[in-house]
Amino acid sequence: MARADLSITPRLRQQLAEWLQEDLGRGDLTTPALRGREGEAHWRAKADGVFCGGVLLEPLFRELVSSSASGFELRLLVRDGTPIEAGQRLLELRGPAEQLVAMERTALNLAMRLSGIATATAALVAQLEGTGVALADTRKTTPGLRELEKYAVRCGGGINHRMGLDDAAMLKENHLAWAGGVTAAIAAVRSDAPWPARVIVEAETSDEAQAAVAAGADALLLDEFSPEALTTLVPLLRAQAEARPTRASIVLEASGVNPAHLKLYATTGVDLISTSAPMTRSSWLDLSMRFTPPG
Repeated sequence: MARADLSITPRLRQQLAEWLQEDLGRGDLTTPALRGREGEAHWRAKADGVFCGGVLLEPLFRELVSSSASGFELRLLVRDGTPIEAGQRLLELRGPAEQLVAMERTALNLAMRLSGIATATAALVAQLEGTGVALADTRKTTPGLRELEKYAVRCGGGINHRMGLDDAAMLKENHLAWAGGVTAAIAAVRSDAPWPARVIVEAETSDEAQAAVAAGADALLLDEFSPEALTTLVPLLRAQAEARPTRASIVLEASGVNPAHLKLYATTGVDLISTSAPMTRSSWLDLSMRFTPPG
């Protein structure tokens, strides 16, 4: 089971409130049918996968039931990052029926999206088991959902790359072209960025990769190289980095790889493999909420 943490910050609480309001609009028109009634329900998995999103349920529910919180109960039966099977109960709820159904779709949508990402991540991580190579995500995330989608990657056993542009300087093809080359781009970033900031260079050729090492890059993103090319190139880059008077270590990352060939890339000597596949290619994991009959 992958263990991951998510901080429920004031900003995230505000987002959850806004997402609920998007669905509620001027109010749930089914409320009169349920007003004054207590409800008991449970969530059930409709497919095998990895569950993610349980950590969001309490703050989501509290947005609706704050005025009657004493009558609300939430019991999580599995924690985020847990493998689940079709038919398995995931959580149990008790509270005002009108509020349970009002939050149902928003809560399920988030959990199904995040569980789909966690499930897809876990399948890729399984290919790398025993290799010592980590699977990292990218910045190809849904605007507004980045924090949650990256949390789902962690729940699936992956690691997070940059959360945003302020985490590290990654110099890609456009940067290098407009800055006048690798050396000029790295020098410009080093002169202005905070001292601890890492400088990562995306390299598409062997010459570009070696120039980046010579210019003092902390890490290389080796894009769309074949496994055979990386097997030859990686030892050269490590030897070149070790010969530098400073910054002797370097992190080597393979990107632009076929997700079906992760284990082959892991044998090349890289430190990590990054892919957007869990975000861009995953399907939602089907979950549902059902009422629990009395007794």
